[in-house]
Amino acid sequence: MANDCLLRLEGISKSFGGVRALQDIDLEVNYNEVLALVGDNGAGKSTLVKIISGAIPPDKGKIFLEGKEVSIKNPGEAASLGIQMCYQDLALVDCLDVATNIFLGREICRRVGFVDFLSFRKMREKSISHLKTLGIELQNVKEKVKNLSGGQRQVIAVSRAVYWGTKLVILDEPTAALGVREAKKVNELIKNLKQKNISIIVISHNLQHVFYVADRVVVLRHGRKAGERVIKETDGDEVVKMITGAEFNGQELAY
Repeated sequence: MANDCLLRLEGISKSFGGVRALQDIDLEVNYNEVLALVGDNGAGKSTLVKIISGAIPPDKGKIFLEGKEVSIKNPGEAASLGIQMCYQDLALVDCLDVATNIFLGREICRRVGFVDFLSFRKMREKSISHLKTLGIELQNVKEKVKNLSGGQRQVIAVSRAVYWGTKLVILDEPTAALGVREAKKVNELIKNLKQKNISIIVISHNLQHVFYVADRVVVLRHGRKAGERVIKETDGDEVVKMITGAEFNGQELAY
């Protein structure tokens, strides 16, 4: 297989009992691309990204990363391949500071004798450098996450995913429940990530945000791929018609 894209899915299907969540999904994510994944509730978006991130296995289908077939059995394997998932609930620990949250589960330690101690200084130094690289201004990485605004919390969650996701970062509704100003900051961060040689899959119900950050959009409907478009070659009306299954160009969209 030609190594012409970062991620390629072929014929991905998944059922939960008698419910078919996904059926024969083909999907490509190019290098340095923001791909938006949209669809109504129950369309299969979350199931698909959970398969990519190793949270659940597909019933059938193949996954290729940089042209090589891979088997992603769990999130740890996904992380080792450079794939990170940032869920809508963020999975931040409120009582810990920013730096500790970024390194949560991968803490830097220093050894004194035969005992390992957390190196808060190194984690803070690396966090400051990482946030600066992403263009994120945060006054104090010692700040407890519980004291941050919703937008700041989302930025920290995305930054953590980017720090460990060296190739592909998946964002589940990153601007949900954010105000206009904070959502704009998160969207600017997403656009900036392309400059860091990172590809992004964004799940979103907000088409305005999709058209602002994405290069392409893939629409799922009833577990099937209803269509895909280059953002510059489509508009909101066409995407909505694909989402709802409305007639387009005189034909009913297949699902």
